[in-house]
Amino acid sequence: MTTSPTSAQHEQLPQTPSQTVGPFYGYALPYKDGEKLVDPAHPDAVRLHGTVYDGAGAAVPDSLLEIWQPDSSGKISSEHGSLLRDGHTFAGWGRTSVDNSGQYWFNTVNPGPTAPGKAPFILLTVFARGLMDRLFTRIYLPDDAEALTSDSLLSSLPEDRRQTLIAEREPSGNLRFDVHLQGTQETVFLQYPRTPQFTGRDD
Repeated sequence: MTTSPTSAQHEQLPQTPSQTVGPFYGYALPYKDGEKLVDPAHPDAVRLHGTVYDGAGAAVPDSLLEIWQPDSSGKISSEHGSLLRDGHTFAGWGRTSVDNSGQYWFNTVNPGPTAPGKAPFILLTVFARGLMDRLFTRIYLPDDAEALTSDSLLSSLPEDRRQTLIAEREPSGNLRFDVHLQGTQETVFLQYPRTPQFTGRDD
């Protein structure tokens, strides 16, 4: 005769830890052309790229990144749907996995400010091994020093930490932004009370 555990026995069982983010299944994540918010031939196309590093400075080869952003005029629109990849419509959202060297890239456009005087930025989400949950951060454009200085989030950070949120503009016009999950160069990550919706606001 088998018996069921009593409630007292249940209370003695140790709590199991949460699972880390992943694994990522190829049939669902990522999807075809997820890294192309615009076609590379688009006249305003720029390449956003970089490497994801762990706390020891080694590349993380199995991470996955998502970005949300407005278009070059600062407009945030879901009129056509963020999953649309028709070769000419700006999607506003992208997803890509890194390669074996931890490198990623997106074809996108420079985001415009969502309000006069605001610093343009791209919202970045990071999924990777060892993380208990996804991480959120921002990628600011480096071009408007005045807007960066007056940005409420950046101005709340020590000066040396602000630089972890500002992309590098390359001579080609492309953007480089490396993600450091830990260590002395750790990227500033943000905490939201709920799943964030890109509004262009600082709250």
